[in-house]
Amino acid sequence: MLLGEYRHNLDTKGRMAVPAKFRDALLAGAIITRGIDNCLFVFTNADWDILAKKLIALPLAQANSRAFSRLMLAGATDVMLDNQGRILIPDYLRKYAGLKKGVTVAGLYNRIEIWDEETWSAYKAKTESSSEAIAEKLGELGI
Repeated sequence: MLLGEYRHNLDTKGRMAVPAKFRDALLAGAIITRGIDNCLFVFTNADWDILAKKLIALPLAQANSRAFSRLMLAGATDVMLDNQGRILIPDYLRKYAGLKKGVTVAGLYNRIEIWDEETWSAYKAKTESSSEAIAEKLGELGI
């Protein structure tokens, strides 16, 4: 289970220390890809396999299905923890997410999200100010 919010820095080579709490889950490797809302998603290999199977089962005739599959699958790459518990975030993914030096790493149960620190702060403030409306909508869905 990947939970929590952490602040880290990218080094000059684009490496980021993975929070110690998450390292065991990523020891066998992980997949990093473009996420939604201009963040990056990091999945364990097992959770990626579940998602990838769902993505390839989407109907090819639907433009939204093709677009989302391309976003997630074409942007994906394998990452491994180095001896210091860091992963290298490829340049094209750093650009996609607008990552500078400071990043926020958020654990969301079955994935990790990596956000530019300023983008995360703005997103979080907006979401927190809308929490009642969000909760009401989720209540309509039975949550």
